[in-house]
Amino acid sequence: MSDKYKNNDYSSKLQEVMDPHNRPVALLSQDEIHRQFLPHRAVQLLVYNQENKLFLQKRSSRKRFYPGRWDVSARGHPLPGEASQEAAERILLSELGLETDKLTLLRELPACPETGYEFVSVFMAPKVVSIPSANTDEVEDGYFFSPEELTCLIKGFRELLTPGLVTLWEAGLAYPF
Repeated sequence: MSDKYKNNDYSSKLQEVMDPHNRPVALLSQDEIHRQFLPHRAVQLLVYNQENKLFLQKRSSRKRFYPGRWDVSARGHPLPGEASQEAAERILLSELGLETDKLTLLRELPACPETGYEFVSVFMAPKVVSIPSANTDEVEDGYFFSPEELTCLIKGFRELLTPGLVTLWEAGLAYPF
């Protein structure tokens, strides 16, 4: 793996605080941004296999937020000045060991309580042929879920899922095809 994509602890690194129009106004640590519920940028990735099943990651039990819960395929924060597409590629490689030239921006979500005050860029990687190789610092497990399986989880076991995953499912973004 290239040094450019090695996993780092970004919690103490600086992140951009955004204004209501998603423009950077300050740099603070990720910890401070989350502590104060300040608007900032994030990317979420949805990875699908050849059968259009969605890969969900089970977050590491060492994660501060939602440890051990099922989540989107990969997620993270852009570095200061980093474009969302570039951040998505970096995070996909860092968390799941995947590279693809098929990343598609699905939607931009506004910063609000439901998104954790994040301006979220949601990307899709369709029809991946390789099995994700999870970074164990970030991901405990992973599985490709059919729409029916995810619906069952949402309806019966919501406490096992991150709010971000539920929000994307409720917005109809989990299976956009």
